[in-house]
Amino acid sequence: MSIHNSAIVDSEARLGEGVEIGPYSIVEGGVSIGDGCRVGSHCVIRRGVTMGEENVLDVGVVLGSDPQDAKFAGEESFVHIGNRNLLREYVTIHRATGEGETTTVGDQNFLMAYVHLGHNVCVGSNTMMASYAGLSGGCVVEDRAVIGGMTGLHQYVTVGRMCMIGGHSRVTRDIPPFVTAQGNELRAINVIGLQRNEVSSEEQAALRDAFRLLYRSELNTSDAIACLREKRELSELVTEFVEFIERIDEGGRGRQRG
Repeated sequence: MSIHNSAIVDSEARLGEGVEIGPYSIVEGGVSIGDGCRVGSHCVIRRGVTMGEENVLDVGVVLGSDPQDAKFAGEESFVHIGNRNLLREYVTIHRATGEGETTTVGDQNFLMAYVHLGHNVCVGSNTMMASYAGLSGGCVVEDRAVIGGMTGLHQYVTVGRMCMIGGHSRVTRDIPPFVTAQGNELRAINVIGLQRNEVSSEEQAALRDAFRLLYRSELNTSDAIACLREKRELSELVTEFVEFIERIDEGGRGRQRG
């Protein structure tokens, strides 16, 4: 363990083996930091934060600050971060609103400089968020999604698995899995992302067919889904794609969760 002599680490913080704490960083009581984590200079890790192993925090990262939510009344809430995440300069992750609630980040995510995760956000694993991306309260980002720089997500937006959102986007509606999008506009199936994740060519073709029928035909969503199901048995990823879209329709304002 290596703690710089200018750092302030509460005696009630739990630090694993091989943890490094850089100059002028602050670790409050009730924090748990797993083995092999490296915390850079001028970071602040507040009470209620739990981190797994081998996470790397660059300069100025702030974890566990109070949510920017008018409903927050000082209740006990948490931030949980998994393993092997890279948080670059000045990333901020706020704890949740609601007694016992948690803002969560999975494993092996890459959050570039100034990314912000608001209260009650849930991020999966192997995602990438470019600089200055911001997630409002209650957003969900599923595994292996990519979010471009300067992109803002409205409250309760869900971003599907393996999709890619272009930079400078304003996203107010859910983005289905496996697609590319610019703002709320769905462009195409994310072929490069699917290839990188070793999705078969047959599955890619099935997703392209489903996308064309749902978003490039004259059928409404319900009729297009019915047509898909009548034509053939849906593959695993097409089923995931269709069920995600059905959940959007069951929600409100283009968002399944709000």
